[in-house]
Formats: sequence, C-alpha cells, structure tokens
Amino acid sequence: MTRTELEHSWLPAVNFGERRDGKTPDILLLHYTGMESAKKACEWLASAQSKVSCHYLIDEEGAITQLVDEEMRAWHAGEASWKGERDINSRSIGIEIHNRGHEQCYSEFSDPQMTAVAALSRDIVDRHGIASERVLAHSDVSPGRKLDPGEKFDWRRLHRDGIGHWVEPVPITGGSFLQRGDEGEPVAALQGLLAAYGYGIEVDGVFDADTVAVVEAFQRHFRTSQVDGIADQSTIATLKALIDALPNSPIS
Repeated sequence: MTRTELEHSWLPAVNFGERRDGKTPDILLLHYTGMESAKKACEWLASAQSKVSCHYLIDEEGAITQLVDEEMRAWHAGEASWKGERDINSRSIGIEIHNRGHEQCYSEFSDPQMTAVAALSRDIVDRHGIASERVLAHSDVSPGRKLDPGEKFDWRRLHRDGIGHWVEPVPITGGSFLQRGDEGEPVAALQGLLAAYGYGIEVDGVFDADTVAVVEAFQRHFRTSQVDGIADQSTIATLKALIDALPNSPIS
C-alpha cells in the first residue's frame, strides 16, 4: 500500500518526479509551513512557481491534504544530509504542518494538529517500515538552514503515540560545557557522537559555526528547554542516551 486510508483531500502538486536510483522511503521528514495560512501554503506547494512540494499538509484543525503520491519524489528537503545520504527527497516522505514559524509569530501546535500528525505518521511508518530513529525534523537534515518544525513541536507526545525516537532529556544542572571557539579531543568526541546519530558534521575537533548549527538542531528536537548551540552536560548526556537507545547502538 502506498497511500493513506485516513480521511484526506487531494490538491495535486506539479513539482515532483521519480525517486532516484531505485530508492524507497525510509525517512519521515516533518516540517512547518512558515506561512500565514494553511490555504496559502497549500496553494504555494502545489504551484509550479514555488519549485517545492511535499506529500502531505496538515492544517491547524487537523485536516490532511495530500499533494504528491508517496511513490513519487517530492521536493521538500532541499540541501540536506543524514547518515551520509544527501538525496533525502528520494528517501523520504514529507509532511508539512501549518505553523507561521519563527519569522512570523511562532506558536504552539494545536491538539487537533498533533492528533492528525500522529495518525498520519503512524500510517506512513507502518506501511513503509520506517524505523523510529528515522522520523526526523527538517532542521535535523539541514542544520542552520532550517529550523522547522522547531522546539515547540511536541516530539515527546509523538513518541508516546509510538512514533519517533526519544529519551527524556537529562536535566540542565550546569557544569562543564563546549562552545564556539573550543578545539581539541572533547570537541571531536562530541562531533563524532553527533555524526554517529546521523547528523551531517565534520569531525575535525573545531567548534565552529557549523558545529553550533548542528548542536542547535539537536537541541531543537531532543532538548528543547534551552536551544543555544552550547554543548552543556545535559545536551551531551541526552545525546549519549539517545545513541545508547538505538537498536544497534554504535557506542554500546
């Protein structure tokens, strides 16, 4: 089965193509629209002018609109990377969730939205056999370039509904930390952990702007109480716990 049986409407997009090199979906990628209204977002995603598209859009009331068939390659990820793969569009199904975003009065996601996101996500991951650790944020695959769906998205709730990889964040208690400008083995170890989880990051022992962006992306998904790009003990311990909880943990 390649289509959801959940109640939804269709608004066919024009920007899509065949998945490349025989790739099939093994990533579910979540976004926010970053636009004034769901209606305008749908119209934009369906238009040729936009040069983008996605498979589904969920409005603030939880209504689902499909724009691209799941068998096809929608144009939603852009420049991206996860576990060394750069053609994320060929390996993913994209859901846009209406929210005006960080540049337009970023708000909490509504209960009807989250209910619909959980139902649609469950339907997709079950049919495609998508692993929990490959339910990702746009910001995970495009650190620094994208912020969505952001720190107000309820990843904990989604996990309670059986979707996505999650551990309870380790509390912020102070102590030593790593930040921009730091260099050496501790930074390389941090970068290695982030790369082991899947983030596209160079392991060079330099806490540069790219490392800040990846740490922020990690925090925006997994340690949302403080998103500052500083790798404090809470951030590092949460990252280690997530890696340790993977089915085939690279650090076990």
